[in-house]
Amino acid sequence: MSFIRVAGAQINLRVGDLEYNEARIAEAMEWAEGERARLLLLPELAVCGYPPEDLVLRSAFLEANREVVDRLARRAGETATVVGFAEPLPPSASAHRGAPDAVERRVANAAALLRGGRTVGVYRKVMLPNYGVFDEDRHFAPGSDPDAVWEIGGMKVGVSICEDIWVEDGPPARQAAAGAQLLVNINGSPYQIGKPAQRMGHVRRQAERSGLPVVYLNLVGGQDELVFDGASLAVGGDGRLLYRAPSFAEERFTVDVPIGGGESREAPGSSPQLETNEEIYRALTLGFGDYVRKNGFEKVIVGLSGGIDSALTATVAADALGPEAVRGVTMPSRFSSPGSVGDSRELARRLGIRLDEIPIADLFATYQTTLEEVFAGTEFGVAEENLQSRIRGALLMALSNKYGEMVAATGNKSEMAVGYATLYGDLAGGFAVLKDVFKTKVYELARWRNRRGEAIPEAILSKPPSAELRPGQLDTDSLPPYEVLDPILAAYIEEDRSVGDIAAAGADRELAQRVAGLVDRNEYKRRQAPPGVKITAKAFGRDRRLPITNCWRKG
Repeated sequence: MSFIRVAGAQINLRVGDLEYNEARIAEAMEWAEGERARLLLLPELAVCGYPPEDLVLRSAFLEANREVVDRLARRAGETATVVGFAEPLPPSASAHRGAPDAVERRVANAAALLRGGRTVGVYRKVMLPNYGVFDEDRHFAPGSDPDAVWEIGGMKVGVSICEDIWVEDGPPARQAAAGAQLLVNINGSPYQIGKPAQRMGHVRRQAERSGLPVVYLNLVGGQDELVFDGASLAVGGDGRLLYRAPSFAEERFTVDVPIGGGESREAPGSSPQLETNEEIYRALTLGFGDYVRKNGFEKVIVGLSGGIDSALTATVAADALGPEAVRGVTMPSRFSSPGSVGDSRELARRLGIRLDEIPIADLFATYQTTLEEVFAGTEFGVAEENLQSRIRGALLMALSNKYGEMVAATGNKSEMAVGYATLYGDLAGGFAVLKDVFKTKVYELARWRNRRGEAIPEAILSKPPSAELRPGQLDTDSLPPYEVLDPILAAYIEEDRSVGDIAAAGADRELAQRVAGLVDRNEYKRRQAPPGVKITAKAFGRDRRLPITNCWRKG
């Protein structure tokens, strides 16, 4: 049995920042040479950042990213480097499908193999995902050489990209049949609940089917709604784990991969798989922090209501950016309970963040006086409730404009699903970190975080949820308890189950129909909501694309 030393650079890159990405890749190449690795793996589309979306339709962008590959190739020494990039294709090699006015795909999702001062080969991704958050068939032409194998360090190596390895008879299987002794796969695989364990099982099965070791290198970092968890893997030909990189953190690692059989043993320093709530919390923290930093902000503002959503949002922000980068603002009205203001103060004290108090009672009274004539003869209701939320939104945006600090919206998935959120009010902001987190999970995450340092006061965790926009208001005045609501929402939104199916599974049919109607009618609000970290199989936004004007009401 022989070994090949494979290095992996699980790094956090920036879409469109070619200079930054080039520098990080060059650092990794120099490091891998120093580690005497035969092969270095870098993430999918590492040069241009993943996913580049419609940037790949711009010829200047493609050419600049190609020039980066050429410069990196000149740096390459004895260590062979596999690095992802967007490869411009000549018209004869590109794919043209669909109507006569369809856009011709003149770019490939490619991996360059660099060694000895030049590019010695290019692999083009064959399987282009076109589901969920992926639009690769929109942008890329598929590769046509799925069984390509390269000789590296005296070994035959099959190189593939992300989705290629998820197909049972895909390129890795073809490469194994063509004589590969090692399979490597570079990825931009985004996180969702359960995905790390799913990946592990899939990579193991690929190794067991082929009898070959597999090294799976994944991207880490946040990009808009997506967060990439890293958790790169190396498994032996018997399917046993050789090494697992940490989740949600950068790491450069080497692993001596056994070639030719023998029992695989896990290397020292391999990271454990995280428990689900820790996975989610770290995904939110990394996704939020990267969104803020990569978009040029240094500080954020969180409106603190004394409720659980704003408390968890502020806690995530403080953990992601540091307490000195977070400004809390409490804006009590005449309906705010004394405890809400006090709880916000205590939360700010525990987190070590700044807290500004801006009462809105006088502002609200001025609005009421201004509208008194046109509102004459009507009862206090939703219009007056939403005015308070919009006053608060306007004040937060004023602070944002004055100090250049990004507003973090605090709404959760349950509220956004049923429209229990106010346009230009609590939906105001640059990013909604809890957008894909159901209310019941918000409480779970808050309690998980408190076990690692009690940041959120118990008074916030134990009080009944309320928007406090009228006397004695509770969320349950308008909605079923979240323990009842959230399973219906999960079935309808994430599983696309019908009202009949949800009722057959045990839910009250009338309630399920009402909830489905609320979800459908409030699509227009969600289209205007800020982005947020995706953690579930189907988040609002890129994952779920339903018409706003929609007359289907049968679930």
